[in-house]
Amino acid sequence: MLAELAACNAAFAIIKQTLSNGRELVDCSKAITDFVTAKDTLQKKAHKKKNSFWNKVGGSAGDDLEEFMALEKVRKQENQLRETMQLYGRAGLWQDWIKFQAEARKRRQLEQEERIKKRKKLIELLTIAGLTIVFGALVLYFAFFFYLATRG
Repeated sequence: MLAELAACNAAFAIIKQTLSNGRELVDCSKAITDFVTAKDTLQKKAHKKKNSFWNKVGGSAGDDLEEFMALEKVRKQENQLRETMQLYGRAGLWQDWIKFQAEARKRRQLEQEERIKKRKKLIELLTIAGLTIVFGALVLYFAFFFYLATRG
């Protein structure tokens, strides 16, 4: 979780520095992408941790506070990014950015589901191939011993 927070902080620092140097939002688009990616990863990890069995059994309050503070810091940075986009960008840029993020998130989720389906299919095919090889070896093994038994 600390790595994702550090990535958010680094990307946000680049965004602020780029804009303070008088450059455009377009010039820091890579940093904005890095910020959003790290934020999504941080939120996924926090959600996964919150729903994990071991956290429900005996999660510590210190970890919860650290998680909350990290998410709160990212929320503040995101609000500053929104304000920056509204000040320095075109009208409606923030709303278009939110729509684009939602579509990209859906696309990434569909791609992930597709990768999982392909992986399951590959495992199924490898299992069938392995079982076929084992069955063929057993048939040859028994055929060889049957041949030896009938020959002698």
